[in-house]
Amino acid sequence: MTDIPTIQTERLSLRPIKLEDWPAYVELMHSQRSEYMGGPYSTKVAWGIFCHDVAQWSLMGHGALMIEDRGTGVCHGQVGINHGPLFPECELGWFVYSGSEGKGYAFEAAQALRNWAFQTRRLKTLVSYMDPNNIKSRRLAEKLGAQLDVNAVRDDPNDLVFRHPNTSNV
Repeated sequence: MTDIPTIQTERLSLRPIKLEDWPAYVELMHSQRSEYMGGPYSTKVAWGIFCHDVAQWSLMGHGALMIEDRGTGVCHGQVGINHGPLFPECELGWFVYSGSEGKGYAFEAAQALRNWAFQTRRLKTLVSYMDPNNIKSRRLAEKLGAQLDVNAVRDDPNDLVFRHPNTSNV
């Protein structure tokens, strides 16, 4: 079993998922805000994804962390590394809850987890899969320095794939 890390940034604590995170998580998964992640989802499917986010830590050595404000304790969303049979490569993904967009939380969290993935976990590659219409995530991937990789393997042929620079070589 892998210990789930807590990663600190200037403003945020990227911490393990707790059961108390479920109500906000399922609310997002029921809403149109989940459309670029394949949603909206039923409660049953959302619970499976929530558990998947936790289980990857023991199965893969990485998974999802909640984005929590260090000063207020408010949870702003999630950042994670997905892999396994549903993802051809390790994928850096993120979402923020309504009211938390445009404040740099996703960028700060994704940058910190990406650096952890390359420097601590020693992953060789990291991509972000996204719906072509998800302009906000595309801009975030580009701000993180990721480049569109038209030759990358993808489960959904319509997805865009952004390849992240390996920060351990910097």
